[in-house]
Amino acid sequence: MSISGNEKAHSRVDFHFDPMCPFAYNASIWIRSVRDEIGVEVSWRFFSLEEVNRADQKKHPWERSWSYGWSLMRIGALLRRRDMAELDAWYGAIGAALHEDGGKPHDPEVARVLLENIGLDGGLLDQAIEDPTTHDDVLADHERVVRCGGFGVPTLIFEDGQALFGPVVKDPPTGADAIRLWGLVTGWLDFPYLYEIQRPKSRADLHAITESLQPYLAGRDWESIDRGRKIDFPDLGARPTNPTADRPTEVT
Repeated sequence: MSISGNEKAHSRVDFHFDPMCPFAYNASIWIRSVRDEIGVEVSWRFFSLEEVNRADQKKHPWERSWSYGWSLMRIGALLRRRDMAELDAWYGAIGAALHEDGGKPHDPEVARVLLENIGLDGGLLDQAIEDPTTHDDVLADHERVVRCGGFGVPTLIFEDGQALFGPVVKDPPTGADAIRLWGLVTGWLDFPYLYEIQRPKSRADLHAITESLQPYLAGRDWESIDRGRKIDFPDLGARPTNPTADRPTEVT
């Protein structure tokens, strides 16, 4: 398989994720495939959707004894100190549990079992939660994205400091298609003042996305929030059949 110069030019990337985000998990499947195909070095970093979407009257996630994604990332922070490969395995395990199996890795006892399932000591959960400096690690990664103007995940930060939000994909490509998407993503870095391209979502798109998110919707114990706004998922009882109804709404 031939690799273009642009794809070769970027040999490492920091991938910021929140384990609760289904689209970050989809992108992680893609970036793992890119890593396997062309050897890109992936450094896993954190970002807290709980914190960025926190209402003013609510506690910060580090003020709670256990806080869903934040606590899972604290465990990840401890594992990363030991070996990035352990965080790699941890994110893969908790991501699959929630986003593929509809489980609840954010339940401490489930999280403990998942640690054991990847060959680690379940007591690492207690060690991470009892260590206040794991808060510091997660917050430092989170604030790095905020300083870049970032607001969500996945956020990719490259060697030259450029940051990109995305890719946001329903069906993560693998193999040759993963490399093609990597080339498109890294191609953005040649245009530092290109800020946004977005594909409008039709009703049919929203229906398909909601179908793909059923494991996540079954496993979550929270409302999905995007920049302070609750996300409502469409009723799957009726799929759009009128082609004109599938077109994006035009705003004049």
